[in-house]
Amino acid sequence: MRQRFGRGVLVMGLLVAIVVAGCGTGDDAVRQGGSFEFVSPGGKTVIFYDPPQSRGVVQELTGPDVMRQGATVRLSDFAGQVVVVNVWGSWCAPCRIETPALEQVFTATQDQGVMFLGIDFRDNRSSARDFISDRSVTYPSIYDYSGRTLATLTTPTSVVPTTVILDRKHRAAAVFLRAVTASELQPVVERLAAEAP
Repeated sequence: MRQRFGRGVLVMGLLVAIVVAGCGTGDDAVRQGGSFEFVSPGGKTVIFYDPPQSRGVVQELTGPDVMRQGATVRLSDFAGQVVVVNVWGSWCAPCRIETPALEQVFTATQDQGVMFLGIDFRDNRSSARDFISDRSVTYPSIYDYSGRTLATLTTPTSVVPTTVILDRKHRAAAVFLRAVTASELQPVVERLAAEAP
C-alpha cells in the first residue's frame, strides 16, 4: 500500500512539474510545432500576435451546430477565410452586451472573406437557441456544454466571453479576454482580411 501511494505521489509530482514548466515558457502564448497554445495572459486582456510568422495555427474546432439538429460545424469549413471565434453563453451578461457588436462586424466584413464562429459553453441547448434567435445572430455556433471544443482552442476556459481572431491560415492573430466593441473589433478584422494570403 505504501509503495503504491509513493508511486502515486511521484506521478502527481511529475505532472505538476510538467504543467508548471509549460506555463512558464512564455508571456502570452507559445508555438508548439507551429500550433497555437495559450499559456498565460500575464494580466493582459487584449493580445496581438504580430508579425504573422509569430502566430500559431489553431487546431481543428468541431462540434454540433446549436441551431441545426444533427449538423456539425467545423473550422475547416471556412478554409481561406479570416475567422472570428467567440466563446459565449446565454448565462453570461457581457455576452449579451457584445452580441450585437459581433453581429454588426460580421455583417460589415463577411464580403471581405470573414466568417464568425461561436462556441456556446456550459449552456442549456434550448437557452442557447433562444439567445441566438432573440438576438438575430446569423453566424453558426458550436454547442459545447462539456468544453471539449474549447479545450482544443487552448484559451482559458474560465474567461467568457473570449474572442480569438484567426487569420486566413487559421493562425491566432488576436485574443480578447473580455467583451469587445464593434469599434475595436472591426479594424482588427479588416486589417487581417487585407493581409496577403
